[in-house]
Amino acid sequence: MGKKKGGKRMKKKDLENALTKLFRDNPESTFSYKYIFKTLGLDTHPLKMMAIDIMEEMAWDDFLTKVSEFSYCLNTKTQVQEGVFRRKSNGKNSFIPDDGSQPVFVAERNSMSALDGDKVKVTFMARRQKHMKEAMVIAILKRAKDQFVGKLKVDKDLAFLITQDGLLPYDIIIPKGKTKGGKTGDKAVVKIKSWPDAEHKNPIAEVVDILGPQGDNNAEMHSILAQYGLPYKYPKNVEAAAEKISEKITEQDIAEREDFRDVFTCTIDPYDAKDFDDALSIRLLDNGLWEVGVHIADVSHYVKEGSVIDKEAVKRATSVYLVDRTIPMLPERLCNFICSLRPDEEKLAYSVIFEMDNNADIKRWHLAHTVIKSNRRYAYEEVQQILEDNGVVDGQGMPAPPAPKGGYKGDNAAMLVQLDKLAKLLRTKRFKNGAVKFDREELHFDVDEKGKPIRCFFKKSKDANKLIEEFMLLANRTVAESVGKVKKGTKAKTLPYRIHDQPDPTKLETLRQFVVKFGYKLKTSGTKGAISKSLNSLMDECAGKKEQKLIETVALRAMMKAKYSIHNIGHYGLAFDYYTHFTSPIRRYPDTIVHRLLTKYQNGGRSVNKDHCEELCEHCSDMEQVAQNAERDSIKYKMVEFMADKVGEVYDAHISGIQSYGIYCEIDDNHCEGLVSMRDLDDDYYEFDEKNYCLVGRRRHNVYQLGDPVRIKVAGANVERKLLDFTLEKK
Repeated sequence: MGKKKGGKRMKKKDLENALTKLFRDNPESTFSYKYIFKTLGLDTHPLKMMAIDIMEEMAWDDFLTKVSEFSYCLNTKTQVQEGVFRRKSNGKNSFIPDDGSQPVFVAERNSMSALDGDKVKVTFMARRQKHMKEAMVIAILKRAKDQFVGKLKVDKDLAFLITQDGLLPYDIIIPKGKTKGGKTGDKAVVKIKSWPDAEHKNPIAEVVDILGPQGDNNAEMHSILAQYGLPYKYPKNVEAAAEKISEKITEQDIAEREDFRDVFTCTIDPYDAKDFDDALSIRLLDNGLWEVGVHIADVSHYVKEGSVIDKEAVKRATSVYLVDRTIPMLPERLCNFICSLRPDEEKLAYSVIFEMDNNADIKRWHLAHTVIKSNRRYAYEEVQQILEDNGVVDGQGMPAPPAPKGGYKGDNAAMLVQLDKLAKLLRTKRFKNGAVKFDREELHFDVDEKGKPIRCFFKKSKDANKLIEEFMLLANRTVAESVGKVKKGTKAKTLPYRIHDQPDPTKLETLRQFVVKFGYKLKTSGTKGAISKSLNSLMDECAGKKEQKLIETVALRAMMKAKYSIHNIGHYGLAFDYYTHFTSPIRRYPDTIVHRLLTKYQNGGRSVNKDHCEELCEHCSDMEQVAQNAERDSIKYKMVEFMADKVGEVYDAHISGIQSYGIYCEIDDNHCEGLVSMRDLDDDYYEFDEKNYCLVGRRRHNVYQLGDPVRIKVAGANVERKLLDFTLEKK
């Protein structure tokens, strides 16, 4: 190796590369000079001296460690690390170190066929600070998953699985006889039986499930779930265990609980909901106070810790809401029947009972296991109509006026109007205390009996939604305070909190610099309350202006993600020092944990194991994110499916996102979003200004800014890849 082809002597750079590769490929080995000279073919004195000089430089750079006078090894303390591999479809892969340090770039040629989420060991390649730090995978320690979903291509002797996410660097081969009868074009789930190695470049798998032909609604929805490792059917043994649970409420159950069966109680949910987690009761007490009961389905009464149903619920951690279906956390018998607070049925609940005055100031409260009987099941739209019919909806959070002459209109309208009045007062106080005001719209679809979308629209939270939201927030905050808020010197018992950190300071400063251009101001320093109040002022000032959505989008990017943890830091967005999730145990596992712990602590029980509880919190946070990703994918799929027969049509739209590869545009009428590729912006050479969220033409200085109105033509609708392609039309 001392001489290169053509008889030329090895240059210093070539020798540096050869030495780097030798040590990097053998991170655990120590090499003597003699071994190195022989292995690299360094047969002249100048080459040997050059190698010694290079190794001394490498030792100065902490790449190598000098073991003895005549031997070196790789400095594993600085050059070998473990962490998580993140694969990108554009080839810009990265390594996330376990020690929390900055991500490091991994070129495809150095990825060793690692897949997204794999636990890996790497060595670092660049030694000089002037070079970009780069890593090379040297071992795959643990695969993130061994099941994949995609489309089958069946040939005569073998089959292939074609995935759509672009995150597999190779084809998955399925031997003959392992396709489970699948045909070309079928959506399938496969399990890897052998991974790539030095001799085999492709993984070998077998089909474990055929989901159905591509384009079939059930097959596509199940594909989305399978892609994220989410279950698309319920285990029969868990359903069988649920069938054995009795729905009967015994005399002993009633004797042990507070009885609210004769108090006006109702549920308010989406019109198509079946799992009624929560109900509200209200009555005027003799002392002139309003008693409001927040009644939550008593799931922990039926689902015992460690049972087969509980283990499945832990695994799922959350219900998943795709566009046309719900994948429940609990078996249907429990979530839609036994636990669900259905009207005119006696149900067991865990309740927070408040006594409050006409200003919504809480005078007393207590936590109790109860038995209730809902008088009425309302959809949000029904309650909204009742509030509007009685003139109490003004959108400003103002309390309800006195009863109109002739009385209130609508079923139980007086009770609903009073609940709305108290909720608005609570909401006003919350914002006054520094809660951040983000009223985001949600994209919804109407689908036919086959799951095909027939209408696409945004749903905005109205007073009826906010009524329920406010009392749920109050209950969650109150029970969190009951455990976490203790006297000085007293140790609080363990509880899963819902925590939300302060905004990222760098992103907040970017937002400040950005909104200045529109004439707005924003505080980025000072107390938490001062910053949140400044954010709220910004949201109020830009409301109704053309830049509103743009500013809301940039502001949301500055916000941190909420998660579960036993280590309480408060909830920034809600401006609560203590907050947890107590109100949805049918669809969220953390709420079930909270119910169990509150019951245990009410009965004088000791604090539970912190480490185990934190592990559950981390798992639930992870599963929440996975579920959200699946939900987003189902929306993307339905969006493209909805637009598939509209190719060639022209719409008014606005720019909803900007990337280095093009601009995302959202159609004003139906809110469907598609991409105008950079290659289609052919009137100039555009550069991406990430800081100002725009593309700027180099020659003509034309600018495409987030929020700008545009006119687009639907150029393509790729259902398989969940992508809409747009081109720009002249206005």
